[in-house]
Amino acid sequence: MSQLELQNVVRKFDDKRGVFGIDLKIEDHEFFVILGPSGCGKTTTLRMVAGLEKVDSGKIFLDDQEITDFPPRMRNIAMVFQNYALYPFLTVRKNIQFPLKILKMSRKDMDDKTEEIAKILGIQDLLEQKPGEISGGQRQRVALARALVREPKMFLMDEPLSNLDAKLRTQMRVELKRIQKQFGTTTLYVTHDQVEATTLADRAMVMRNGRIEQMGPPMEIYNRPENRFVATFVGDPPMNMIPAHLYESGGKAKLKIENMEMDIPGLQLDAGFNLDVIAGIRPEDVRVEDNGLKSKLVVKQNIGRAEYQYFELNDGTSFIRQIYSDENLQEGDFINIMPNIEKLILFEDNEGRAIYYYGMNRLKKVLLTEGVRSNND
Repeated sequence: MSQLELQNVVRKFDDKRGVFGIDLKIEDHEFFVILGPSGCGKTTTLRMVAGLEKVDSGKIFLDDQEITDFPPRMRNIAMVFQNYALYPFLTVRKNIQFPLKILKMSRKDMDDKTEEIAKILGIQDLLEQKPGEISGGQRQRVALARALVREPKMFLMDEPLSNLDAKLRTQMRVELKRIQKQFGTTTLYVTHDQVEATTLADRAMVMRNGRIEQMGPPMEIYNRPENRFVATFVGDPPMNMIPAHLYESGGKAKLKIENMEMDIPGLQLDAGFNLDVIAGIRPEDVRVEDNGLKSKLVVKQNIGRAEYQYFELNDGTSFIRQIYSDENLQEGDFINIMPNIEKLILFEDNEGRAIYYYGMNRLKKVLLTEGVRSNND
């Protein structure tokens, strides 16, 4: 059993850079991904777990034992680095065996374990070669083998696929997931690539500026982002953000975007309610309707089975539509666009928090402003 828990962990470099109070619990056998842009604190968090970065305040526990001040060698945690960190003058075999040699394992046991792990990873024919003689994908497998052979309580992975080309990244994502399931080792994985997060993670945590923005299963984060940052960071292409106005009329909740009005079924608003909001809609949830928004197609991009269409509204707002069918639509053409109401998310115009998902009968967390009345959860 290998559980990791961080309690209000802080590491400050200055007032703007660092990690500012991370609370996190990773369960046994879980593949957990920290996702965020460069400088958000994800690698610093990983390094604190590994013991490579000091903790200014807070506590770290592994299997209920506090390891906050343990040196790396006492944590029984294996780390796979972005640059592989292999010894170029040693063979693949000796690179894999290096941690076992430190543990003073016998030569026969080292050879047996090396052969076993190399066979699992498909690198048994590379054992007598040196890192400079094999490909990037093979070097990544060697780095994984060196981590696996120790049978650690936990894996830490710091953007291990970022140096590979697109095809190899896809292959290695499959391999990583397969290996993690086979060995059942609790894994903490850091990346800026949301595709890696959504394909690998049992749960993911999105970070920004040293703080947690949202945590949960990848598809929950994708479908119900808690704020505009998460909505636009997770998803490729990102979620469209369109200025809109939410108001009550005749006992109904209505949303106005430019000259288009639409009912929001099931949403209850106080009489006279009105609020500027941002309407969020995924590119795949934009459809064509006669009474929709008049939009001009500016650019279209074909990426194989899908096509991305970039539109502009009269006020200059741009948004993206993603389709999977052939359309005889040319750049410069106008069509009427409508968001799928069941996929619509409304965000605050100022703070950016999500205040409405489809099926929610009242708004949540609306900041009260002068002249605005709302129903708060």
